[in-house]
Amino acid sequence: MKRFFFTFACALMVLAGAAQTKLPAVTLKTMEGKTISTDTLSNNGKPFIIDFFATWCKPCNRELTAISEVYDEWQEETGVKVIAVSIDQAQNIHKVKPLVDNHGWPYEVLLDPNSDFKRALGIQMIPYVLIVDGKGNIVYKHNGYTEGAEEELIEKVRELVR
Repeated sequence: MKRFFFTFACALMVLAGAAQTKLPAVTLKTMEGKTISTDTLSNNGKPFIIDFFATWCKPCNRELTAISEVYDEWQEETGVKVIAVSIDQAQNIHKVKPLVDNHGWPYEVLLDPNSDFKRALGIQMIPYVLIVDGKGNIVYKHNGYTEGAEEELIEKVRELVR
């Protein structure tokens, strides 16, 4: 009987680990003030990357700049889209658009001034990146940035589109 329960418990853990995580439903705003629910984010059946950042976060800015340098090639090869989510607080939200414009980042940018989306995903530190597959499942998570880490991102995306 013990063996049965042990086997059953192991099977449940495997199933729980295999379960895909979906994006939570949190309301954010675009830089233009449009409201959007995070559980509706998509890329027409193709993978997309969600990159959490803040204007004051130097590693975040380096990561988004490094991705922007290869973004056209990534899109051409895989169709991937990047959505940058600012966690700047309300009093600093006015700094986001100038930063994005100054760097020429071609991403869709969403504002999470109360960190509701960040908190709903259990994110502690930024930069934090998620890859979401074409079915809306979170398939990869990574925090922190070191030079060249964007190569690991595109490799994960390539695996999804093969």
